[in-house]
Amino acid sequence: MKTESSPADFTLNSAEPQNHEQILLRIAHAINGVRFGSVEVVIQDSKVVQVERKEKFRFDKGARRQG
Repeated sequence: MKTESSPADFTLNSAEPQNHEQILLRIAHAINGVRFGSVEVVIQDSKVVQVERKEKFRFDKGARRQG
């Protein structure tokens, strides 16, 4: 089993305004297309500061033997 971080990881720095709609869109973008994995929202001082997407890619052991 392999776990990778994808390019959908976002860091929201303090220079960016806390626009709730923009944050929700980034979270939705991180969730889109994940078949197996997780999306983590990091909050500090009641503000979203980071959204991380981790995906797992699983390979069927039986399929490798047939190849």
